[in-house]
Amino acid sequence: MLLIRLLEIILFVCFSVNILYLLVFSIASVFGKREKREKEAVSFRRVAILVPAYKEDRVIMECVESCLRQNYPHDRYDVVVISDRMEAATNGRLSALPLILEVVRFENSTKAKALNLAMSHLSGYDLALILDADNTIGPDYLNQVNAAPFNGNIVGYQTHRTAKNKNTSLAYLDAVSEEVNNSIFRQGHVNMGLSAALIGSGMVFDFELIKKMLSDIHAIGGFDRALELTLFKAGKRIDYLPETYVLDEKVQNCRDFARQRRRWLSAQIHYLREFVGDVPVALLNKNWDFCDKLFQQMSIPRLLLLGGAFIIALVISFISWQVSLKWWALFCILIVSLLLAVPKSLYTRRLFVAVIELPETFFSMFLNLFRLKGANEKFIHTEHGVE
Repeated sequence: MLLIRLLEIILFVCFSVNILYLLVFSIASVFGKREKREKEAVSFRRVAILVPAYKEDRVIMECVESCLRQNYPHDRYDVVVISDRMEAATNGRLSALPLILEVVRFENSTKAKALNLAMSHLSGYDLALILDADNTIGPDYLNQVNAAPFNGNIVGYQTHRTAKNKNTSLAYLDAVSEEVNNSIFRQGHVNMGLSAALIGSGMVFDFELIKKMLSDIHAIGGFDRALELTLFKAGKRIDYLPETYVLDEKVQNCRDFARQRRRWLSAQIHYLREFVGDVPVALLNKNWDFCDKLFQQMSIPRLLLLGGAFIIALVISFISWQVSLKWWALFCILIVSLLLAVPKSLYTRRLFVAVIELPETFFSMFLNLFRLKGANEKFIHTEHGVE
């Protein structure tokens, strides 16, 4: 009985720390002080738009066309598509467009390899914009990015990635999850003076710096985690552009959800192991961005927090209702944290219908805990194309 009580206390402390962290930054995203960012009166920077595309025949043309329709001087930006294992017909259509096409075939394909190869052939650019093949951007996107100041230690920006599709209940939940991440890990962090988290696409950087940083990154999964930890370790900062939107395709079925989250969870554990030894130096140097990012690698994923807190509270209710009260209180705090982070525009009837699928997605995520072996040794591809 003593052992069970000790386990309950340990679990409560772990869940409490994770949930209070979410609450603080969720509140900061809504009520925190937003620093006014002055737009830079600069000439048009030269931009390289990099689009790694692995078996993305179904979506690549829509992405490229949105890039080519920019209200930005056409001689000041280039679209660079890195085509890996796409069909000859797709490559033929791409080669007919005014863009740079790199056709590659890696034995073990990764996003880092594709970007490094493309950047090794490029020079003379001011900014590098990294998109995924399923992304699309509005015609004023580059103008908004160009107006963002790169000063001090700010070497890059994460733009506001939002859902391109909400065609299934799971896609709707994924869209909500994306916006919760934007609120907590980007807007909330920036409002509290910390760097915004990267998310893998819709990212813009100082070209020469990112070219150098990427050359040392050989990530298989979790390329964005490796990149931000490397940048933060070097004392660099990432800001957030909440009104500069990039549309991103959301997962539409449970199979793709499980594969995607398995990749993310494996990368989280992998980079925690890789960078945890740098924490003492980061603490001595007051490198709070790096320490904060390492804490995120240790954190329990939100879906597991949600399902875990509910199940533990329910089970303890049958054992000791007095002890269960603190778990129910913790579960309510988590719900409040998430509700604060969800934009009002997503509070629709469809959200409540989609919530019905949460138990299934929770168990998919839970099962991933037992399928992590080898997940970060080979690239796990998520197929794109709205069904």
